[in-house]
Amino acid sequence: MNRIAEGVALRNAIALEQAEGLTEALGLVLGEPSSLPLSTRLYHALREWIRAGRLTSGQRLPSTRQLARDLGLGRNTLLAAFDQLQAEGFLTTRQGAGTFIADLPFPQAQDVAEDVAISSRLPSDAGPLLSTRGTVLLGYSHARQTTSSAFAPGVPALDRFPHDQWQRLLHRYQQRMPMDWLDYQAQGGVPALREVLADYLQLSRSVRCRPEQILIVQGAQQGFELIVRLLTDSGDEVWLEEPGYHGAQACFAAAGLKMTPVAVDAEGMGVVEPACPGSPRLIYVTPSHQYPSGVTMSLTRRLALLEAAERHGAWIVEDDYDSEFRYGQRPIAALQGLVEDSRVIYVGTFSKVMYPGLRLGYLVLPDGLIEPFRRANARLHREGQYAVQAALAEFIARGHFSRHIRRMRDCYCRRQALLRKALAPAVSRGLRLSDGQAGMHLVAWLDAPEQERILVEQARREGISLSPLSSYYLASPGQPGLVLGYAGTAEAEIGRAGQWLAQAWCDLGKG
Repeated sequence: MNRIAEGVALRNAIALEQAEGLTEALGLVLGEPSSLPLSTRLYHALREWIRAGRLTSGQRLPSTRQLARDLGLGRNTLLAAFDQLQAEGFLTTRQGAGTFIADLPFPQAQDVAEDVAISSRLPSDAGPLLSTRGTVLLGYSHARQTTSSAFAPGVPALDRFPHDQWQRLLHRYQQRMPMDWLDYQAQGGVPALREVLADYLQLSRSVRCRPEQILIVQGAQQGFELIVRLLTDSGDEVWLEEPGYHGAQACFAAAGLKMTPVAVDAEGMGVVEPACPGSPRLIYVTPSHQYPSGVTMSLTRRLALLEAAERHGAWIVEDDYDSEFRYGQRPIAALQGLVEDSRVIYVGTFSKVMYPGLRLGYLVLPDGLIEPFRRANARLHREGQYAVQAALAEFIARGHFSRHIRRMRDCYCRRQALLRKALAPAVSRGLRLSDGQAGMHLVAWLDAPEQERILVEQARREGISLSPLSSYYLASPGQPGLVLGYAGTAEAEIGRAGQWLAQAWCDLGKG
């Protein structure tokens, strides 16, 4: 009898502890701000706890009278929640015994904890969470450090952008937006923007184009995806620069293309066979300012590239991402304008000359591709931001765009000089830097992969973003080095981070 009494007492104590814990948990839920009725909030909380295994099958719940008294609620509020849970099969009642959690196939609390522990030990390829294409794409999608702007490549000087001027234009077009801009569009972009872009590209980049050849897209990356979808099939070959741009590599890899890296030297991408075996469908190139090495493709190589595209029936994708920023000389003419009717798709972006959040870019398409690309873009991505496009058209037409580029060219030239000054102690001891005649970054060439690894790790602890040059190579091992963005870094930060890097590099040499 004593054992029976002890068992009953133990069960009563456990039930009391569970009831007190449930009451306290429900009190916390009801204490959170919400516009939902109290009964609905109680219902959602209990339902989720049953599904998660926090309330287990067969567990007895406190009576609605007791809960109402402990929570300071009317009993009808509790009855409404309990009745709904019982109607859905989450609760069951036993005559004279009370209300219990139904026998359901949800995991118990300890099972949930065990599943979490087990899943944390599983290898990353344990399950088919992503498609093969998605897994490949994720391998190119690295989280960007946000601790410091120092040396992050590809970031413009956002602190020097004429925000007030731009906002006035944008506000005006948003206020007087024509009604038809609210509808679906398939024009290829606001006509005024395509017209001023055609004039700008002909004058500044020697691009051969008419306004109707320009397709406005939501950034260069979307342009790459359109090109891949419309002009390639899985397994087709693409030639691309080695080292090269991560964004293009990610797009081609995710599309299932066979990527053939073609080495870049002092004259740019080497395209003379037999150095490039195979028959490509696409050839991706950054001829005006190769990314990331910074070299400019020679005229001999450009003509060889055009000839190779004709011979193979391939399309050249010319990515002209930051050609506006050249120091001491005029911008290099685009590859697209060298010959008439070339097999070149010219890709431009406003992310570097305006700001990345604008999310606008453009394609200059050969005549035969204009209509298919326009229709496909309208189908896959829709067209939008017409007020933004119209504001940008006026920003360009009024000369604000050209003036902003000139100011940024002076700013970046000055910031590059500050970076070189900060790195001078290391350069005097043998650190090699790229010539920096154009663009928004420098490359520091290193002698060994271990140097690159140590410097990147040390910089991370200092809150400095160092981009390893070897990561831009498809073939392994890549040339060790550092890609040092300076355009978006304040002058004081350039000095601090540059001095740190110079000292860290010199300390490695001592070791």
